[in-house]
Amino acid sequence: MKKHISTNLSCVYSTLDLIEKNYDQVISIEALENASNYSYRNIQRIFKYTCGETIGSYQKRVRLEHAYKMILYTNYSLSSIALKVGFANLASFSKAFKQQFHIAPKEAKSQKVPLLAKANILPVETSQLLHPEIVYVNPTKVYYKTAFIDYVEEEIELIWKNFMQNEFPKHGNEFYGLVADEPLIKENLACKYDTCSSVQSTSEKLPSKTIGGGRYAQFIHFGPYQTIEDTYSDIYSGWILTTKLKFGHSPAIEKYIKHPDNTTSEEEQITYIWLPID
Repeated sequence: MKKHISTNLSCVYSTLDLIEKNYDQVISIEALENASNYSYRNIQRIFKYTCGETIGSYQKRVRLEHAYKMILYTNYSLSSIALKVGFANLASFSKAFKQQFHIAPKEAKSQKVPLLAKANILPVETSQLLHPEIVYVNPTKVYYKTAFIDYVEEEIELIWKNFMQNEFPKHGNEFYGLVADEPLIKENLACKYDTCSSVQSTSEKLPSKTIGGGRYAQFIHFGPYQTIEDTYSDIYSGWILTTKLKFGHSPAIEKYIKHPDNTTSEEEQITYIWLPID
């Protein structure tokens, strides 16, 4: 398998530096964008795919590791430590600490259980070098439903299963997924996701809106949706760090060209991934 190492990871390192210097504070969207020179939606995804965890998860881990050091090497009370590393109260700190280290902070303090070796965060290598096509996506009217989900295959499958319970014409229809902004600090990449059909349901009147109408970098994912995470990883931990393109703030669009609902089982499934560019 080919490996491609990005030559421009400064946005990731700047973000890591910002978090580590301000781990005990709420980091604003503006600060994150200024440090990375990306929109917060894009730096969230770049960080996740490059470092293997979300910004929120990394910040939380740094908070807890600093707290563990204070438990071992200072005489601060647990309540004081919780506040010093940015938790609102002792209860939320204790719960997070036990989830992270599988030991209660009170027990760690009384037994002086050694701190687990700090896991290094290292950018991962992408599996291939991508060469997207720049396309113009015509404005398209779609009928949709919105859900707020963790962007994982199981969640996507469930909302599409529910969406397809609506009755749609079997011919002349196109299906899209809109991946909108996710929160800044979140352990999982929760996002607003729209399931969309180009034709109105015959069983339920769905709201409509227009998508597209601009330039996009078009990537093609071949294979089942279960493996689309690999393509996103190649985009956000590889290609996006080397391109000179500037990205717009409209949602990324997935267009399902060949999928189980509109193809035979023998055919390879195909998904277009459209990233908006200015």
